[in-house]
Amino acid sequence: MRTSRKLSQIAFMFFALLVMAASALAADPGVAYPASSEVSDQKAGSLLVYNIYTSNASGGNTQNTRVNITNTNLTNQAFVHLFFVSADCTIADSYICLTPAQTASFLASDVDPGTRGYIVAFAVDDLGCPINFNYLIGDEYVKFASGHAANLGAEAFAAQGVLACDPNTPSAEISFSGAAGGYNKLPRTLAVSNFPSRADGNDTMIIINAIRGSYAVGAASTGVLFGLVYDDAEVGFSFSINGACQILGSLADSFPRTTPRLSQIIPAGRSGWVKFYNLTTDVGILGSVINFNASANAQANAFNGGRNMHKLTLTTGTTTVTVPLFPPSC
Repeated sequence: MRTSRKLSQIAFMFFALLVMAASALAADPGVAYPASSEVSDQKAGSLLVYNIYTSNASGGNTQNTRVNITNTNLTNQAFVHLFFVSADCTIADSYICLTPAQTASFLASDVDPGTRGYIVAFAVDDLGCPINFNYLIGDEYVKFASGHAANLGAEAFAAQGVLACDPNTPSAEISFSGAAGGYNKLPRTLAVSNFPSRADGNDTMIIINAIRGSYAVGAASTGVLFGLVYDDAEVGFSFSINGACQILGSLADSFPRTTPRLSQIIPAGRSGWVKFYNLTTDVGILGSVINFNASANAQANAFNGGRNMHKLTLTTGTTTVTVPLFPPSC
C-alpha cells in the first residue's frame, strides 16, 4: 500500500515537472511581432546595432560601456558575430555564443579598450553565414568621463525570409532592403525631439553612425549631413556636418556651425529640436542623444539621460554591408 502510494506521488511529481517544462517552452502569449515592422529598439531581430561604445584606454572606471545581449529563443542556440566599428571606420570582430534563453554581458574595456564607435551584432549559422533568427534583443549602459551616461536599447533589424549566403566564399553581402532576403530598411532622417539650452547648464551629446561599407576591409563614412535646427517658435536654421563612420559632438556654438550661433537660437530658458540627413545620397544612419547637466540633483528642471534618435524617413533604395565569412569560434 505504501509502495503504491509512493509510486503515485513520484508519478505526480514527474507529471508536474513535465507540465512546468512544457510551460517554460511554450510560445509567448499574443501575436508575434511582425518581421516587416521597421527598425526599433523595442523589438527582437536578427541584427542589432549598439549606437555607441567607449572605454578609457587607461582602464579607469569613469568611462566604459556594458553591452548586454539576449537570445529569447527557448529551444535554439545563437551564434552571434560582433563587429566593432571604430569612429574612424576601422574594424575588429568577435563571436559570442548563446544557449537557448541565455543572456550575456561584457565590458568594452575588456574587449576593445580605448576605442569609441558602434557595434553591429548579427545571428549566423555554424559556417558564419547570416541567418534569419529574429530572437535577439539587447541594450547597453554607457558612461563618459564628461558625466554623460545613458541606458540605450540596441536597434533591432528583423530578417525577411531566407538570407542568401554561399559559405564557400570569403564574404557575404547583407542588404537592408526591407524585402525578402534582407533586413528591414535603415533610417535616412533622424531627429532629436527636444534639447534644452546650453545656457542652462546642459551639455547635449549627439551621436550619428553610418551603417554601410565593408566590415572586412573598412566601413564607409556618413558623408556630409545636412541638418535643420528649430527653436521653440518654429523657426528653422540650416547647417552641415561631416564625419567618418561616427559623428560625436556636443550641441554648442561650434557644433553645428549655424548663423546665428546656437546660443542665440536657443537662449536660456528655451529649447529646440533638430534633424539630420544626407541631402544628396541615400545613406542609412542611426543615432543617439545623451544630455548631462551637473545641476540635475539641485534643480527641478535639470535632467540627465539619453535615448536613441527618432526615425523620420527610411532609405529609398537598398543599403548593403559586406561581412567576412568564417565559422564561429565558440
